[in-house]
Amino acid sequence: MSRPALALPLSSAERTELEKMASSPSRPHRMVREAKALLLASRGVANAQIAERLGVSRSTVLAWRLGFAEEGVQGVGRVRPGRGRKPSIPQETIEKLVWDTQHTKPPEQTHWSARSMAQHAGISKTKVHQIWQARGLKPHLVETFKLSNDPEFENKLVDVVGLYLNPPEHAVVLSVDEKSQIQALQRTQPSLPMKPGRAGTMTHDYKRHGTTTLFAALNVLTGAVAGACMPRHRHNEFLRFLKQIDRSLEKDAEVHLIVDNYATHRHADVRKWLEAHPRYHMHFTPTSSSWLNLVERWFRDLTTRRLMRGSFNSVAELTAAIEGYIEHHNANPKPFKWTKTAQQIIDKVKRGRVALAQNTVR
Repeated sequence: MSRPALALPLSSAERTELEKMASSPSRPHRMVREAKALLLASRGVANAQIAERLGVSRSTVLAWRLGFAEEGVQGVGRVRPGRGRKPSIPQETIEKLVWDTQHTKPPEQTHWSARSMAQHAGISKTKVHQIWQARGLKPHLVETFKLSNDPEFENKLVDVVGLYLNPPEHAVVLSVDEKSQIQALQRTQPSLPMKPGRAGTMTHDYKRHGTTTLFAALNVLTGAVAGACMPRHRHNEFLRFLKQIDRSLEKDAEVHLIVDNYATHRHADVRKWLEAHPRYHMHFTPTSSSWLNLVERWFRDLTTRRLMRGSFNSVAELTAAIEGYIEHHNANPKPFKWTKTAQQIIDKVKRGRVALAQNTVR
């Protein structure tokens, strides 16, 4: 039997800190294990027994005790200079790999894969993954964007964002748009529910049963939505929707409508109706800037929460599902909160134009 070593002397503060380290689920494993060893040593447990319990060598326990005597709690878990695993890939190779990932493409392909980069760089696929992950590089992903070329971009942006951040008093601000060509898709087979270890399933194929267009107006202040499904997407339907909105609002309230530049919203009949109803004020978003219209955010929720996984045997069934979602939403509406100022957006767009110009020259 191993002879007990002299108990490692610990102050009350040192013991408390070591106990926190030893029980931590988030600190590095080497720190937790060393803290456990030092606590055992403070109870007079033999070094060999500590080593056996923790799966290390006796010399490692001795080194931990010596390190604690020199550095105290601050040195627990720290890798001493000259110790630890040495880098297996030269820094020059890593830097070249990162540069190639960002600025080059493999032959006849649009982006690098871990396998193709591993062959290109002469290292393992696992190392490529590690380098990419450490630097936040994801060549397999791409995000879409579009910078508006509207000559009135800044003026329109300031106008719309001003309605979000500083809406006029005693007025209603409505974000209005249409979600056109919503398809009534019937899945060819019943979906299967999820169960432990398996996601829910649905067939990839479907039958088409026609389409509908949803006209929607989001109240920016309250989050409530007024909607109407119609078979077509013309100025006639838009006028019908405006009249529906008009009937639902107080007659003395000013109404500000945020819309995009679709021709329906600028039709002569629409302008004539607006002239006859001077309390309505149209605010147009810049071209290629649908993200500026808050109702688009609500459309996303409608799609992901109700339409995407749905199966509809007819347009009437699809329409009923949309109307049911709107009714459920309006039972407890929550407004979307716009946080960016117009100037912050303008600055970001300017940076995007510079980056786009530099990439074009390149």
